[in-house]
Parts: sequence; structure tokens; C-alpha cells
Amino acid sequence: MKKIVVLTGAGMSAESGLKTFRDSDGLWENHNVYDVATPEAWERDPEMVLKFYNERRKQVRDAKPNKAHVVLGKLEEKYDVHIITQNIDDLHERGGSTQVIHLHGEINKVRSTVDPGLINELDHWEMKLGDLCEKGSQLRPHIVWFGEAVPMIEKAIPIVKMADVVMVIGTSLSVYPAAGLVNYAPPFAEKYYIDPKELEGANIYDFKIIKEKAGVGVPDLVEQLIK
Repeated sequence: MKKIVVLTGAGMSAESGLKTFRDSDGLWENHNVYDVATPEAWERDPEMVLKFYNERRKQVRDAKPNKAHVVLGKLEEKYDVHIITQNIDDLHERGGSTQVIHLHGEINKVRSTVDPGLINELDHWEMKLGDLCEKGSQLRPHIVWFGEAVPMIEKAIPIVKMADVVMVIGTSLSVYPAAGLVNYAPPFAEKYYIDPKELEGANIYDFKIIKEKAGVGVPDLVEQLIK
């Protein structure tokens, strides 16, 4: 069975109504994103950081998978499909995809501040100061903040190395280390880029460019692949 590896970014979730920082000039309630999404922000004002992620979590839970999510889920009927996403929402899973790697963490999970291996599902949308892990320490969002390592990249690299087809959707490949993943694809792999924005940081000549939003470009490409 052919292996398709799909790299997705914020543009994939935008059509489900989830705004990106870039849509709002990198601001949240007039705070710079670096004021709410770094280890330093957590040390300085954990309550504000929790409020920020609570609001994002609520938005994710209200959002629904869009057509592109659903089509990628159905693609598993014909191919071995692996999703490697920079998004922290669960829309790929709700769209039907079963093999999803989240490079930057998951909004619906929390983890211990003393033991990074203690990760739990969050069954409600609101986190508070005083929510403790089983070892008695404060829980934090299970998110890779700016300046932190991206441990899941090591799991993603061997998957990309085995790809027959690579699809890049809703990301301009400008954020590392995620942007470097396409360099691990085999030379023979077919490569597709789906986004209205220009492709950055990769050899565009290797890609077949589809200048459409995910909701249009992904169903069109999937239709070609399953013929």
C-alpha cells in the first residue's frame, strides 16, 4: 500500500474558523504571542497563559472538521496515510484520520510541570491554577512553546523518509524544525503544495503547486489520487 505523508499547518484549520496569530498581527488581547506562549510567560504569569489556552481550547471544541479534514480521513481507505501537523487542535482526528503526529502539542491534553512524561487528556475546556498532577505539581498545557524542543520531530522524520507522496497543506514551511521535514522525503516521492500563499524555505521546483485553500485543493487532489 502506498504511503502518503501529509504535513499541515494553520491554513488547514482556518477554514474551520480557527484563527491564526498571523490573522491578528500576532496579538491576543493586545498581548504579543511571546507574552503567552513561552516558558518565560508561564513563569511570569501562569494565570494569563492558562486563560489564553482556555479560550483557544473552547474555540477548538466549538469548531468542526472541514471538508479537507474529512477527505484526508477517507483517503485511509486506499492509502497508508500519516498526518504530521503543526496544529494543536484535534480536527484531523475528528475528521477520521487515525495516524496523526502533533509536532507542537495538543490543546486537549495537559502535562505535569515536574514530569514531562505525565500527560493526560483534559475532559473539560478550562484549566485553572491549582489543577495538580498525580505528583502534586501544577498542570500546564501540553503545548510546545516558543524556545522549547520539538520532541515529536524524531518520530516524524522516519515516516517522511518512507513517503511515496508528500502533501503540504496550509503551511508555507517557514517554521523550523517542521519546515525541514520535506528534505527527508525520498527523491522519487511526488510532492504537492496546497495553499493560496507562496511556498517558502523549500525547493518549489520539486512541488506541484495548487494555489487553493485546503477545502478546495485537498478534495481535488484526493480525487486524482484515488482514480
